[in-house]
Amino acid sequence: MALPPGPRAPRAVQMYQWVAAPIPYLARAAAEYGPVFTARFVIGDLVFVSDPALIKEVFRGDPDTLRAGEANAPPLEPIVGRNSALTLDGPEHLRQRKLMLPSFHGERIRRYGDLIEQIAHDDIDRWPVGTPFGIRDRTQAITLEVIMRTVFGIDDAARLRQLRDLLSKILDIGDHRFAMTSIILPQLRRTLGRGIWRRFVALRADADELIYDEIRRRRADPATPDRDDVLSVLLQARDESGEPMTDIELRDELMTLLVAGHETTGTALAWTFDLLLHNPEPMERLSAGIESGSDEYLDAVIKEALRIRPVVPGVSRKLTRPWTLDGHELPAGTRVSPNIWLTHHNPDVYPEPGRFRPERFIEGTADTYSWIPFGGGIRRCLGASFALFEMKTVIPVILERVRLSAASDQPERIRRRAVTFAPEHEAPVIVRERFPRPAADAERIPASV
Repeated sequence: MALPPGPRAPRAVQMYQWVAAPIPYLARAAAEYGPVFTARFVIGDLVFVSDPALIKEVFRGDPDTLRAGEANAPPLEPIVGRNSALTLDGPEHLRQRKLMLPSFHGERIRRYGDLIEQIAHDDIDRWPVGTPFGIRDRTQAITLEVIMRTVFGIDDAARLRQLRDLLSKILDIGDHRFAMTSIILPQLRRTLGRGIWRRFVALRADADELIYDEIRRRRADPATPDRDDVLSVLLQARDESGEPMTDIELRDELMTLLVAGHETTGTALAWTFDLLLHNPEPMERLSAGIESGSDEYLDAVIKEALRIRPVVPGVSRKLTRPWTLDGHELPAGTRVSPNIWLTHHNPDVYPEPGRFRPERFIEGTADTYSWIPFGGGIRRCLGASFALFEMKTVIPVILERVRLSAASDQPERIRRRAVTFAPEHEAPVIVRERFPRPAADAERIPASV
């Protein structure tokens, strides 16, 4: 058995390049080795794949052979736990996924539309006028509030603020490459990263205490069956044996939604505005489409933003037995990773891949295996529909309320933030003018606290 060829630099060098400068690393490797190559990192070998036909084989392969949970566990388990749909495999994963799915049914998601709009309006009311600020900071604040309100349904201002502050501190660790690496790699937790690991564990324990307390309170509340928030829905869910989710399972799924659900969508919104503000024609067409009541171009803008600036660079599967891919017999233990960034920048699939051109998604549909910002197969992100709905709701509110300009002449470069690709400087913008919120919305009680 032989892995596909790939860069020959030492493992430590390749690991550093992947963490510090991932786009140049991927571009060089793909140019030299093609759509399948092996990256050799300190944490092990990773076979990157960017050919849609081969990605289809990975996504449709036997899930007992290609395990996503085992591949995800090392970086994600310290935060989301062992019982998250992201870190489980086999029957346990299918059970959790079936229990979670009703919370993301289209009709239920649409009920959150008014709340999402309110939260966006409330945040925009606080945006400075005439002073540059990172729009990612604000879109992250909006999506965090949305997730906390829709997932937990907490109305108590003090409890919301306490949970928000704890989660923000946990997520802020991801801003520091060494800090997040120390959490992901067990060997660093015991050596150079001991202090960071202890701080992370303490913050996680404080957040867990709040989450478990809220689960207990909600179990005891007779009004819970009548509520629409995700926690209340999950508390009513039963598997095929009639068993409910345990408190530990609930905690892990809630933490997954809180961390992954807001981080990725907030960053995607920031990338969308960075691209729009540096491309006047799509911005003008989008504004005109929204004003006319059409969603067609808005949908295309969102898809193109997620194509050209995918927030998550790739997904992984770990082989439990030998498996053949593109003529290569891969040994058990190999991690195979459909690379989202490389796939979305494949010129054979997307002509002029570096150009922001939403029209491409009006001229043709997005193929299942060439547009993969949410992964694919039975492991496709459970919150994909929610994320798209949230973006589709927040973008028009921002365009309606403020006239923005970019604070920099150049589009933002990509920097790694934990396991995501984020704008290097938070996508700085300037509010040139802020408009009053609509009269109907202004009469509502503010959603944020």
